[in-house]
Amino acid sequence: MNEGDEGMAKQHIGVIMNGVTGRMGTNQHLIRSIVAIREEGGIPLQNGDYLMPDPILVGRRPHRLQELAEQYGLSRWTTNLDEALADEYNEIYFDAQTTNRRAAGIKQAIAAGKHIYCEKPTAESTEEALELVQLAKQAGVKNGVVQDKLFLPGLLKLKRLIDSGFFGDIYSVRMEFGYWVFEGDWQTCQRPSWNYKKEEGGGIIVDMFAHWRYVIKHLFGDIKAVSCLGATHIPERVDENGDAYQATADDAAYGTFELENGVIVQANSSWTVRVNREDLLTIQVDGKEGSAVAGLRDCKIQHRVNTPKPVWNPDVPNPFDFQSQWQEVPANTEFDNAFKVQWEMFLKHVAEDTAYDLDLLEGAKGTQLSELALQSWQERRWIDVPELKG
Repeated sequence: MNEGDEGMAKQHIGVIMNGVTGRMGTNQHLIRSIVAIREEGGIPLQNGDYLMPDPILVGRRPHRLQELAEQYGLSRWTTNLDEALADEYNEIYFDAQTTNRRAAGIKQAIAAGKHIYCEKPTAESTEEALELVQLAKQAGVKNGVVQDKLFLPGLLKLKRLIDSGFFGDIYSVRMEFGYWVFEGDWQTCQRPSWNYKKEEGGGIIVDMFAHWRYVIKHLFGDIKAVSCLGATHIPERVDENGDAYQATADDAAYGTFELENGVIVQANSSWTVRVNREDLLTIQVDGKEGSAVAGLRDCKIQHRVNTPKPVWNPDVPNPFDFQSQWQEVPANTEFDNAFKVQWEMFLKHVAEDTAYDLDLLEGAKGTQLSELALQSWQERRWIDVPELKG
């Protein structure tokens, strides 16, 4: 227990951050979450103390680890995961490695008695994801899985509308996600090449359906069945070294979900689409009393009393300015970074045993949905989604 700059007691907690040199690990988890929390003086606890995360950066590139540590005023980094796990000061293990390395790292950390926080997918199969659930339960360690989109401003506004009863009965949901990821030949690719290699855990179904599962569940209801068609639209790409390779994983997916409450959700996910919408992710919800379109930060609504009455007539110019007939939902509050919000929740869960349900079982359900979507694509049929228990 140390005294803070203004006399505030600070409780330090060691956090192993494995895979932090990747794009997401560096930007969202290290800089915009852990470093931001440290710069704010820590997280206030119920007893008046402040919880200060003390990260140790772990990876395979020592020069990059040292560079990150020096840039953000951190003193601890290592390429030796065993050494970091052996240190009792480090209570939490965080994993943002590539998917095919994640489960092994988590198993090793559970065996060392560390609390687990990790990116998704948690494993390459539902069976292995459930194994992680059981191992964590047997070891008695707290665990959480990143479900960042739940804390995006646009989705929080959408949740506010749902909870207020704005829509009445919800009929359907249309989700559009994606952007054009360059092939790498004449413009560099925005995503690492492993994303397009099935053998390395790549594919947009594996990547995005884990997100769609928790978004759909928390906003609209439990998924009853899934139908999915995947595609590899661009069969050859160029990697980070300038070498051409064959894309073995899907780069687009067209999914339909039937929910237990009768709501129908359509979700298009693509790394081969040029954006002609207001955001990289848009979610349109249509209900009896009104509709909404949410993006990452904004949300627009149209109530039934403001709904125009167009008539199909291709022989005359469209007389409606449809976009202007929607109203913005005000923020009415300050929204923090979505990743940082969940980091704070999990750190308080470890320190104070606060309620927390975004755990490894929820992560396993995301992996299950990805597997069933891939099965649907392969077998060209609807697949029921059974309840998954840890």
